[in-house]
Amino acid sequence: MKRGDGDVVRGGGVVALLAARGARTHRRAWAAVFAALALGSLLLGTLGLAAGSAALGHARVDRYAGADAVVAGTQSTSYTAKPWGSEARTVRAGLTERVRVPARALDVVRQVPGVRAVIAHVAFPVTARTDSTARALTGRPWEATPLSEGRPPTGAREIVVGEGVARAGDRLSIAYGTGSATDTHTYTVTGVSADAHRTAHLSRDEAHRLAGKAGELDAIGVLADSGVPDDVLRTRVRHALDAAQLRDVSAPHRAADDPAPLRVLTGDARGEAEFLAAAPARMPLLQVLASLASVVVLVAVLVVTSTVAQALRQRARELALLRAVGATPWQLRRAVGREVGRIAVLAAVVGAVGAVPAYLALRALLVGRGAVPEGLELPFPPWLAAAPLGTAGLMVLIAWLTALGCSARAARARPAEALRKEEPGSARQLAGCVLLGLGAASAGAGALQHGAAAAAAASASALTMVIGCALLGPWLARGAMRVLGAPMRRLGVGGRLAASACTANAARLGAAITPVVLVTAFVLVQLGGGATLGHEAAAQARGAARADVAVSGPGVPYDAVERIRRLPGVAAATAVAHGTVVVPGKELGEPSLERLPVLGVTPRSLARTLDPAVREGSTDGLRPGTVAVGTDRARTLGVRPGDHVQLRFGDGSEARLRVVATYERALALGDFLFSYEELTRHMTAPPPVRVLAALAPGASPTSLLTAFPGARVERNPLPERVRAEDQALGEVLTAVAVTAIGGFTVIAVLSTLTLISVGRGPELRQLRLAGADRRRLRRMLLLESAATATAGLFLGTATAALPLLAFTLSAAGRLPWLPPGQGALIVAVVVLTTTSATLLPARGALRGRYPATAR
Repeated sequence: MKRGDGDVVRGGGVVALLAARGARTHRRAWAAVFAALALGSLLLGTLGLAAGSAALGHARVDRYAGADAVVAGTQSTSYTAKPWGSEARTVRAGLTERVRVPARALDVVRQVPGVRAVIAHVAFPVTARTDSTARALTGRPWEATPLSEGRPPTGAREIVVGEGVARAGDRLSIAYGTGSATDTHTYTVTGVSADAHRTAHLSRDEAHRLAGKAGELDAIGVLADSGVPDDVLRTRVRHALDAAQLRDVSAPHRAADDPAPLRVLTGDARGEAEFLAAAPARMPLLQVLASLASVVVLVAVLVVTSTVAQALRQRARELALLRAVGATPWQLRRAVGREVGRIAVLAAVVGAVGAVPAYLALRALLVGRGAVPEGLELPFPPWLAAAPLGTAGLMVLIAWLTALGCSARAARARPAEALRKEEPGSARQLAGCVLLGLGAASAGAGALQHGAAAAAAASASALTMVIGCALLGPWLARGAMRVLGAPMRRLGVGGRLAASACTANAARLGAAITPVVLVTAFVLVQLGGGATLGHEAAAQARGAARADVAVSGPGVPYDAVERIRRLPGVAAATAVAHGTVVVPGKELGEPSLERLPVLGVTPRSLARTLDPAVREGSTDGLRPGTVAVGTDRARTLGVRPGDHVQLRFGDGSEARLRVVATYERALALGDFLFSYEELTRHMTAPPPVRVLAALAPGASPTSLLTAFPGARVERNPLPERVRAEDQALGEVLTAVAVTAIGGFTVIAVLSTLTLISVGRGPELRQLRLAGADRRRLRRMLLLESAATATAGLFLGTATAALPLLAFTLSAAGRLPWLPPGQGALIVAVVVLTTTSATLLPARGALRGRYPATAR
């Protein structure tokens, strides 16, 4: 029957009244929902701001701020492959070594209309030495840098340095070059610059000579005529370079499907020509934030759904009585939806407001821990502060849909049926079993994957199995009580009461166990995977360490390894360089480019200073054109000594290398081991020299201490170990993820157990009236909380064990490991949370000699 306008108004008034009365009457129940929604809105708003800032991120424009445009090489590499049953796709990865520009591009750009001047830029490492010190500096051509003392350099043996290095008129010994080409000359300091920092400025001709790359430049600065817009300048220079068919200097060595056009950078993009690691770091940052946000959303859905459902479950009789006295299904659903909506909107707004300072704190933490590479700016324009409102709306929608779903049964049931207690059905049991099976299958698939694919499979497996455990909560609770019930009944009257209560209310115990399973499983998977890899990598690094002494610092020349080998008492010496390579391949059928940290070493007597645990072949054959491969990577690629692998170095050059050995300690030393010469010739500049030396029995490192003034000599040096470029980022955001998940689930545990305890008020009062004293009831509640914590911890550990085991066996070849302190902290948080949430709400029923009569 169609309602009239008056009925609609009256119905709306009834809905508003029910919603207002319900919110006031059940403040304690909605407090937990408020906390969960506020935390969810805060976390998602913070991650949304971080993702938006990362998407807007760019390299800082510093050295090229005075140029209108910059011509630079292509600092990325591409790979094209055809996925299963699809068209070919292209993926790209950033390059962290400089790709240079041909010098003949200077004449081409100089002739472009609107170009006033062009500046050739090169940079190269030099070492400034005095009698007792040595400083690593970057040599550059002289620029119009303000001088605080002296004059610019004009002659071939004149130099300008920063404050604190030397004074005008001093003479400095400058070492430059690489390998056997290392040379040293004396320069006169003609000026001192407060802006030079760690830079040494030389005359233009001398700087280009020392750079040692004939016909190659780092970049070209372009100065435009007055009034020429940046976009017009960029278009003109782009057309001129294309017409001249100019490519960067790595083009002849790149893969066929990897083009290498010169780039024309304007605006904020100019910084990419200086800070090479900034642009490649943006995509990993966005990927990690997206992964973290997806986990937070899923956990938020589980926690908010759990808290809202538990709050409404405590009011099942109230909702049924409202139906009995004439409330229509529409009114009931609208009343519950409005009641939850009021709480959700306020909580989401509170979380959104707190997201801005939380993001600023997160950004400061990332910068402080070195998780953001030098030169990467993360802007925060004022309009971005509105982004948390979108995530707040998402949290409101989640809460509202959950409320409608939870009130659906009471709304559609007849009043007499609504008062009847409903047992969980077989469909729920079947769905839970299916999800457990899917989680196990995902873990099995992860065991066959490598790297990021294995980690993603482990996370998906853990989430699927946690949801399955939530659906199977009542049945798991019954099973737990079959195990825990017998020992509990032996603990006196309190134990028998606790066992009987848990057995009779399996659904209630299952609801209490679910959030404990959630926190235990997720935290174990998040912490256990990284901890196991780190523990195994540290063990491998310690096993590989054989050197007695490490020599490093700017006082060490590039040919130091040969000089150290000739020193008395030195049995073996190895030069070590850290770099990166990019490996093309496929993951789950999709094309991928994986950037990996690697080592370059001098192979002579390598096992005496750095033992990679060779399994096949020999590292003695390491030289340009060859490579040693870790055993896991060799299995993935299907190669053995004598086979060939194809990869790309940090400057984009592709190489087909012959495998000379496979080795075990790849987690510590990287998946590929190159000769020092092979790796360093593809680097922007040779890294600071580090030489590992093994001493003869009874020998002293005295000769090493005096051989290189200004060098640092470490006795019993720290083990050599590669580190991924985004390792610091992963560590910080993993800690944030664990904290977020822990906070969510602690709220879920507290709210669920608090609501259960509040709902048990009449039951506890009746037990007191029946003769149970406060001590026995308190013992009963303590044992119930112990049963909840024990069952939740066991099920959570079992849920995490399968995906974690699959991941660690695939990635580290060992069983999962977790620091004992972290494990104890998880147990302590669960025990304290379950105990406090069980005992504190029951204080009213346990207070006084006789309990108050239940209302």
